[in-house]
Amino acid sequence: MRYLFIIVCLLLGFLEGSAQEQNIKEIDSLYKEDQIYAGVTYNLLGNKPDDISQSGFSLGFHLGFIKDMPINKRRNVAIGLGLGYSANSFNQNLLINKENNVITYDILADSGTYSKNKFSSHLVEIPFEFRWRTSTATEYSFWRIYTGFKVGYMITHTTKYKGDLGTVKFSDIEGFNKFQYGLTLSVGYNTWNLYLYYGLNPIFNENVVIANEKLDMNSVKIGLVFYIL
Repeated sequence: MRYLFIIVCLLLGFLEGSAQEQNIKEIDSLYKEDQIYAGVTYNLLGNKPDDISQSGFSLGFHLGFIKDMPINKRRNVAIGLGLGYSANSFNQNLLINKENNVITYDILADSGTYSKNKFSSHLVEIPFEFRWRTSTATEYSFWRIYTGFKVGYMITHTTKYKGDLGTVKFSDIEGFNKFQYGLTLSVGYNTWNLYLYYGLNPIFNENVVIANEKLDMNSVKIGLVFYIL
């Protein structure tokens, strides 16, 4: 995950240089905006049972390309369709273990019995956005509101525990929903843009049950997204 953080920082450092290069370009009447994005989020678990809690800082890193397709003459309204990559971690007290080749799910009641407990996922994503902005062919600092929908496919996931039980680590176990989808919103001015993702389906599939109830937790991501032309 730290390598992704370094990549995001490098991309953000490129923003200012990119804007300076734009200033010396000839005016393009068919200009497009915000086709490369990089973001960092704080990840939350929604719809979680009362006994499940989060601890530490759960991070998400997001990179991708969105094809900007203006739909009006002024080119400040557009449709965006893209391809991206997302890495996410969730630190919490749900222990995912394996006993007799059967995956088990238990809630860790005592936080003093472990030092780490999390699950992580890596997804390929397809974002779709409806875009409104105040940009012009010569104005590179502008307000934007982008709303949309994002579909992700989980290419791999891991769970990791360190505590009184030793070190427990599994990869690509059954129980996670491979497809994740949800609503997105980006709002901001110039470089700084608030980002929100709200998952519309559970992280785990219908076979994951705790206390005879399905675990319907979804992902909620709040953070910042940065755009590069």
